[in-house]
Amino acid sequence: MILTIEDQNRVRTCTLNRPDALNAFNEALYDATTEALLAAAEDSDVAVVLITGNGRSFSAGTDLAEMQAMITDPQFTPGKHGFRGLVDALARFPKPLICAVNGIGLGIGATILGYADLAFMSTTARLKCPFTSLGVAPEAASSYLLPQLIGRQNAAWMLMSSEWIDADEALRMGLVWKVCEPAALLDDARRHAEVLASRPIASLIAVKSTMVAPHRDQVSAATARENALFAELMGAAANAEALAEFTGRPRSGSA
Repeated sequence: MILTIEDQNRVRTCTLNRPDALNAFNEALYDATTEALLAAAEDSDVAVVLITGNGRSFSAGTDLAEMQAMITDPQFTPGKHGFRGLVDALARFPKPLICAVNGIGLGIGATILGYADLAFMSTTARLKCPFTSLGVAPEAASSYLLPQLIGRQNAAWMLMSSEWIDADEALRMGLVWKVCEPAALLDDARRHAEVLASRPIASLIAVKSTMVAPHRDQVSAATARENALFAELMGAAANAEALAEFTGRPRSGSA
């Protein structure tokens, strides 16, 4: 299974499970994660969702080989939900969402933290928003959520530089809440998740709703701006060259 699900003490742990691909999101994993969030939102036995990764990676972001196929293969079949469906599910998720970043987080593996109510990170993990190195725009409303979360200049560095951010820097920025030794990460995240899960679900939902309500319109607007710019830049010369270099495939004729 590309996504494993475990329930314990009203906490649903969703583990990204493509370790050989560093848990990169292909269409199937986008769909499975979206379905898991939608199901958890409606499940009265689930109070908190915890997302982590299997192996040495949290998530290496979108599978770049599949991204190139979207551009170059006319037979490419998108998933039911895809990237946009996952972002919409994250934005609408009504219950506490916790991320336990066990390893590298690239792209959506980093920008998902904008939707986390609590984020834990291993001392050995690293994060990167690689958008400028791929010649594309930001994603997942990160152009709005990251400045809100970590301040404009920290967000500008993350989104513009395509450089790695280590755990200490992520903690200093406020991108994550706690940094843990690798062996303690999941236990610590689950312990805090269970504290939240012991509270009435209706109250948890009310607290989260009042916290995110002032930002919903801005998140939606940022997502629309990013999607338009991403569509414009994906497949253009800089993006095609970066993807071809990564995959070892020739550039498409239109790029």
